[in-house]
Amino acid sequence: MAEIPEDVQSDDCLSSYTHIYSPDLLKDQVAFITGGGSGIGFRIAEILMRHGCDTAIASRNLEKLTEAAKKLTSVTGRHCLPLQMDVRQPEGISAAVDEVLKEFGRVDILINNAAGNFLCPATSLSFNAFKTVLEIDTMGTFNTSKVLYEKWFKDHGGSIVNISATLGYRGQALQVHAGSAKAANDAMTRHLAVEWGPSGVRVNTVAPGPISGTEGYRRLGGSHAASAGAFRSIPLQRAGNKTEMAHAVLFLASRAASYVTGTTVVADGGAWLTSANDVERLLGFWSAEKKERDK
Repeated sequence: MAEIPEDVQSDDCLSSYTHIYSPDLLKDQVAFITGGGSGIGFRIAEILMRHGCDTAIASRNLEKLTEAAKKLTSVTGRHCLPLQMDVRQPEGISAAVDEVLKEFGRVDILINNAAGNFLCPATSLSFNAFKTVLEIDTMGTFNTSKVLYEKWFKDHGGSIVNISATLGYRGQALQVHAGSAKAANDAMTRHLAVEWGPSGVRVNTVAPGPISGTEGYRRLGGSHAASAGAFRSIPLQRAGNKTEMAHAVLFLASRAASYVTGTTVVADGGAWLTSANDVERLLGFWSAEKKERDK
């Protein structure tokens, strides 16, 4: 049985960490991480920093980002710059990238992690809700990638890692909005890898499965699925954790993957191959959550 890396459920740094790569793997590099103040994005920032990287973490909530940056710097000893930014607004992204370049003088890695998701049947999904998810997930990924390419990567090279999902691989109940957005992002990864490869830019994707300790896990009914034994259908028999996702990102972002581009690493324990598309369970969870919201 493979050893599962350490993790904590909350948005806090690990109390201990075992390096599986050299601690200097990303020494003195700089990573720009959208959605880096919580969940998978927070753990990605921590793991990259534990391998010698400085980071800029960006989202709309500056208070959460500032708190996260203090935690990350305290534990890793590396610099973390919190930046308030909306990935739907290219002008704001441009200003944020300018601030990163002013602070660090370079950007080596972009992690497109900002996303929005929730369970909702297509018949109950508003036009605006569908549009908003695509604006955050798909347009946000393109906007941030394009700004960074034009301002830095075009002349210096770099590594882009997009955080996707397996929702669009076979069609997932109550997820037409997120599945459509992530399918577009997977195509974008391949297109940008082709176009930007001559500039020394590698573009790859990590597609997580159910990951404990995240807002998405809660909102998509992960704890209910676990208690109902749904994860027994996953080949590895469990949900993943945030550190495992960060390790996949670390590999793709680093020189360990120097000849890897245009690919998607599916890190889901084999879930999409075997897990049931349990429409009845998902509808039941959605109905219960909707009733709770409507109280």
